Parts: sequence; C-alpha cells; structure tokens
Amino acid sequence: MKTYLIVILGLYILREGFEYLLQYVNFVYLEKHGTSVPSEFAGAIDETLLQKTREYEAEKTRFSLFSSLFGNVITIAFFFGGLLNLYNLWIVSFNLSFILGGLVFALTLSYANTVLSIPFSLYSTFRIENKYGFNTMTPKLWIADLAKSLALSTILTGLLIIVGLWLIEASPDFWWIWVWGFFLIFSLFMMYIAPYVIEPLFNKFTPVEDPGLEEKIKDLMERADIRVSRVFKMDASKRSTHTNAYFSGIGRVKRIILYDTLLRSMNQEEILAVIAHEAGHWKKKHILKMIVATEIFSFLGVYISFRVLQSDFLAQLFMIEHGTFYAKVLVLGFLGGILSLPFIPLSSYISRRFEREADRFACELSGNREAMVSTLIKLSKDNLANLHPHPFYAAFYYSHPPVVERIRQIKKGC
Repeated sequence: MKTYLIVILGLYILREGFEYLLQYVNFVYLEKHGTSVPSEFAGAIDETLLQKTREYEAEKTRFSLFSSLFGNVITIAFFFGGLLNLYNLWIVSFNLSFILGGLVFALTLSYANTVLSIPFSLYSTFRIENKYGFNTMTPKLWIADLAKSLALSTILTGLLIIVGLWLIEASPDFWWIWVWGFFLIFSLFMMYIAPYVIEPLFNKFTPVEDPGLEEKIKDLMERADIRVSRVFKMDASKRSTHTNAYFSGIGRVKRIILYDTLLRSMNQEEILAVIAHEAGHWKKKHILKMIVATEIFSFLGVYISFRVLQSDFLAQLFMIEHGTFYAKVLVLGFLGGILSLPFIPLSSYISRRFEREADRFACELSGNREAMVSTLIKLSKDNLANLHPHPFYAAFYYSHPPVVERIRQIKKGC
C-alpha cells in the first residue's frame, strides 16, 4: 500500500509542478513580449499602461505561486502525513450519529480552510488590488462579507450534507441516483432564488437610472426574442473598480445586471454590445449545454463513487484506521482532483468556442462591430488584462479567447 501511496504523491506533485511550469512560461512570455503594443490597441494604450499591466500580472503570479505552495504543503501534510487519520479519529471519538458526524466532519474542515485563506484574501484585496487601484472595499465591509459568506455556506452546505447523508442511510444500495437527483434539483433551485435571496445580501440592485438606455436594451432583447423583466444597476463599486455585466434568472424571463462601474466607463452603444454578447450565450443555449454536460459527468461520477466507496480500499491506502464514509469521500475527492487535469483544457476549449459563438451572435444582433471592439479595449484597459498570454497557457486555462484574437476576429466580420 505504501508503494501506491508514494505513486499518488508523485502524481500529485507532478500535476502541481506542471501547473507551476505553465505559470512560469506565461510570465516569461509576458516579460519578453509585453513591451510591444498590439496593432489592435494602437492609439488606445501606451507603454506606461503596458508596464503597469506587466507589474500587475507579475505580482498576481508571484502571489498565486506562494499561496498555491502553501496550500500544497497543507494538503500533503493532511493526506500523506497522517493528519487525516488523526482528524478522522477525533471525529469518531465523539460517537456521533452518521448524519451528525458527517456534518461536523465537513463543516469543521470548511471552517479551517476559511481561517487559513483569510491572510491570503486580505493580502490580495488590500495589498495587490489596492496597489493597482482596483480595491474600494473597506475592512468593515470585508468582515461583513466574510461573516455573511460563512453563515450562508454553513446553511447551504449543512443542508446538502444532512439530506445527502440521510439519502445514503435510507437507501444504501441506490443512494447514488437519489443523491445525484437531489443535487440537480438543489442547483436549479439555487439558480432561481439566488438573484432574489442571496445576491441582495451582498449588493444593492436598483433600476437603471437612464430610461433611454433601458428602452434600448429591451428593444435589443426583443430582437433577440429574449424576454427581460428588469434592467438593474449593481453597486459593484463599493468593492472594486472592475467592470462586468451578466444575466440572471432561468427560463424565458431574465434580469439584466449592469455593474455601476460598467455604466460609468462605457457609452450606450458599448453597453449594448456587452448585452448583445450575453444574449448570445442565452440564444445559443450555452448555459443549458453546460448544465447538461455537468450533470452527465456528475451522474457518472456519483455512480463511480458509489462503487468505490463500497470497499475500504481508500481507507487502507491512506492508512486511515477507522474507515468512515466521510473520510473515504474526502480521499476520493482528492484523487479526483489529481485526475481532473486533462479536463481543464477541454473545458477551456469548449468555453472559448461558446465565447466565439456569442461574439458572432452579438455582431449579427447589434450590427456594431466598432462598439464591440471599443468595449473589449476599454475592458482590457480597465482591468489591466494581459495582452500577451503564452499561446499554450491560454489554450490550457483561458475561458475566453485572448482579447487581441477576439478583436481581430470581430474586425474580420466575427
């Protein structure tokens, strides 16, 4: 068993090392090519902004490497250094019921992870984001967000665990299908209620103040055969100067949410270009396709988990003295994370295809390629986007095509 454990540790280190290598290659590529202004951005940005972008990307990369290394040390110590066994035995010592034991097991780990992540979150928000002019959050708001997130996570995670473990206990031979069905229904329910219950806990949503803009948005959506209930402005500026917009809701009735930062930096035609792109995702059924694909893989994953968890192989492999169901699930999730590496570029590729389809739809719907181009240029400038990602790094991780490539495609006619 120890030989297998060493092999798993090696695979984990290789996986993490590969991702570090990609980050390094991307960083070196930016340092080499990041001083030149792409022709698509000629006249829109200067060398000073490019320098700021390189510094921002470099600082984020270094911070990401450090925080990831810290997380990896904790992970290795937990799974391979005997901490998981000690933790599991500690939970067992309370002699709790199956459901309550699982609840305590999962929530305690969740709280520990939150505590460990606090210093990194603080540094990222109040050091890096603040240094480059993005952060507008106060310490008081940060603490309030943390408290709300922790309470919300406890409630929702607790509900999932309690119901999931109850289904497992009630139907030991067929729990995998009941658990999969419950998680599916729960996720769809959350998509429906989140805009009305959860999102308002963190942000204030008010009707767009410009009635002319709202009418133009609704007219654009009517041409796309999308029914819009309301167009809202979100007070994103109280946390960050980053810009964005999104649709919320399920079914035919949608709500359009515009960051107040977006409304300040974009003109009406550019805002319409952003909305047209988001409409493309709905009309091409990208969200539905992703849900279906996710649920198919989830169905297979839950069934495989059911088969694996029937034995004590995982507990024996990781030298867990008392093979509780929760400990075996945690180990299985860890192993799944190692094996998931090939799915990252696949998921990124599919996402980029969807983004290109949404761009083409936006071109056809709005008929304003100039506004789409100027929108991407402004978004890149406002967010200090990397204009020179390494091609392999972008292919592996980017959910959107690199912005220079998108602009070039739009200018050609989408």
